[in-house]
Amino acid sequence: MWRKPVCTVIRRSRGFKDIWGSCAVHPCSTEALPASRITARQAADLWKRHFEANRVTEPDLSSYYIIAHVLGAKTIERVEPERLSEFLTQEETEKIWTLCKRRLCRMPVQYVIEEWDFRDLTLKMKPPVFIPRPETEELVELVVRDLQRKNDGRRGSLTCLEVGCGSGAISLSLLKSIPQLTAVALDQSLDAVELTKENASRLGVQDRLKVYHADVTKDADTVLKVCSNVSAFVSNPPYLFSDDLSSLEPEIWRFEDHAALDGGKDGMKVIQKILTLAPHILADDGRVYLEVEPRHPGPLRQWAEANVERLDLVATHHDINNRPRFCILQKGKSNDHKLDPG
Repeated sequence: MWRKPVCTVIRRSRGFKDIWGSCAVHPCSTEALPASRITARQAADLWKRHFEANRVTEPDLSSYYIIAHVLGAKTIERVEPERLSEFLTQEETEKIWTLCKRRLCRMPVQYVIEEWDFRDLTLKMKPPVFIPRPETEELVELVVRDLQRKNDGRRGSLTCLEVGCGSGAISLSLLKSIPQLTAVALDQSLDAVELTKENASRLGVQDRLKVYHADVTKDADTVLKVCSNVSAFVSNPPYLFSDDLSSLEPEIWRFEDHAALDGGKDGMKVIQKILTLAPHILADDGRVYLEVEPRHPGPLRQWAEANVERLDLVATHHDINNRPRFCILQKGKSNDHKLDPG
């Protein structure tokens, strides 16, 4: 599972493309290949020490994930002990050194090994597309539970809209969990749109997913044209307060798309647009599922009550760390009274 590293702040003097180019062509480290043959276990210990010396976060996990990947496994625990004690081939050694040098540049492990697991899926990853976090798995669980209950005993289809699809983690996981579901996914990043399509094809659900390059804050008409009467409107939108961006870890600041992180002055720029569009897109009793910043649930409820008709906050759920992280809003019928959010 992805772990959020605790890193120091770096200077913001260079953009993503400059940093990635320097890592690819001029690695941050000049660590030479070993003069003699080396085992996988020795390589893991060596790179753990290199990462520690360079203050790379989670040095042990960084080393273990990369070496397991080169050996064809998900984790170091899945590599047979005998294999860890065998000498690496020249090709394996060169591959480990190449990938570990990228990690020394503070490139996230997910980008280094170019894949990551989300729930029961393995997704392709590449910069600068936003990396799905463990909390978002909890969001998907909430949606799956509601949609399965809603469709219990029925033969009708279900539809879902996702805004800010990134790698496609949310939509693809929902499609895999709910065979009756079809989905529409949007992202303002063309890189994200292309990666979502690629992951959908790899997972065999491309026939049930339509992906569009659109910015919900600018292309409202486009969003309204491509979908309507949906059962669920799901998003892990950019929700960081703009002032908080300066405290991001190097892995995030250097490599991930800032547009997928920056939610504006109060972190609610995209959230407010989603709430405004929701009544026009949702079916009656359809729901919005949002992952938000822990400071958002109260202001979100107040803003929705003051600015949006027929959309009521019905639940706020805490994440595994007991932070208010997920807001669920429901569209009522035109003659419904306000629902008690509890």
